[in-house]
Amino acid sequence: MLESLRRLWSKGPKSTDVSSFQEWADKRGLQLKRVRDADGCTIEPTNATPETTWRMEWGDSQRSYIEGRELRLSADIGTPREMLVLVLNRELMEVMEKAVFDQYVEDVQTRIDTETPPEMRWLVMFPKLTGSELGKLKDRYAAVASVKPWLQLWLSSGLEDALAGTMEGVPSHQPVVAAIMRGRLTMRTAMAAPDPEALTRWHEVFQRIVPVARQLARDWTDASAGGATGTLRPSVWPPSRPTDDE
Repeated sequence: MLESLRRLWSKGPKSTDVSSFQEWADKRGLQLKRVRDADGCTIEPTNATPETTWRMEWGDSQRSYIEGRELRLSADIGTPREMLVLVLNRELMEVMEKAVFDQYVEDVQTRIDTETPPEMRWLVMFPKLTGSELGKLKDRYAAVASVKPWLQLWLSSGLEDALAGTMEGVPSHQPVVAAIMRGRLTMRTAMAAPDPEALTRWHEVFQRIVPVARQLARDWTDASAGGATGTLRPSVWPPSRPTDDE
């Protein structure tokens, strides 16, 4: 009996079947790896350069605002380290704002600074885009940034259309977060179990928005090299929109 128990313990918890993700990756010439000592996997291009590579991860959530498991997509895009950008579904924003408010009411500012996810802090640090500035996303999403013109240009250059195209198939309450911090774009959404259809949806969104973000990061660098600081040169600003909410 003791030997049987040893064999049972040595096996550990049963891993989730990710064969559907493996098939998805194989069809696209991508490389899937199981996560060692954890229940999850990663998917990456096989021959990408450092400038073009990206990564998908499925596994336990790394953020308290997403319960259970999440899909994460990330890529270095080259924005300045001080640039902070956040786009998220409106229902999640409302939950985050209430959590931050409740913590301040309870006089636990220290905990807010050390334990609260950075995305939650940004909501109270930076002004939100208005409904007219969000365009097609105004009823579903919210957005803030340390450099508002850059975010507006990213939205008008593909992010707005990419996210708008998912709204019919994604419930309004499902957490969807795109954040830029320290030159890296990370997109997160809830995914309790392997879902190739959802994987395709978010992979397509990511492939649309990453090249644009990288180009805008280069535009920022060029503008800074030309003497423009703290903003983008006027030639790459987004077209003006009414400033009132619609």
